[in-house]
Amino acid sequence: MAMGRGGAIVSALLLLFCFTEMAQAATFTVGDGGGWTFNTQRWPQGKTFRAGDTLVFNYRPGTHNVAVVNKAGYDACKTPSGSKVFTSGKDQIKLVRGQNYFICNYPGHCESAMKIAVKAL
Repeated sequence: MAMGRGGAIVSALLLLFCFTEMAQAATFTVGDGGGWTFNTQRWPQGKTFRAGDTLVFNYRPGTHNVAVVNKAGYDACKTPSGSKVFTSGKDQIKLVRGQNYFICNYPGHCESAMKIAVKAL
């Protein structure tokens, strides 16, 4: 099927847009070398995150987890029903546009600043 000049330009622009979006996605290791552990609440400060970026949570399975929560859950250190909880120790979570909230819901861990709030542009 022959494609007109306008169709070829639109296809090329769409392809360029897709590659640009993929190239802009970044991967961040939460807590850097220390991993997902206590006192990571300030880790996001000074970093710029975008929707589609991936956060990697490294920790020893069975000692921590990662719960994706809403603001109320973050503030109260509670996991609302229906929240996704990751337990692999090498969890990779894509950020959505806006605020993203994560806690460890093991007793006392969130209260010990094992939680982060990340705003993705």
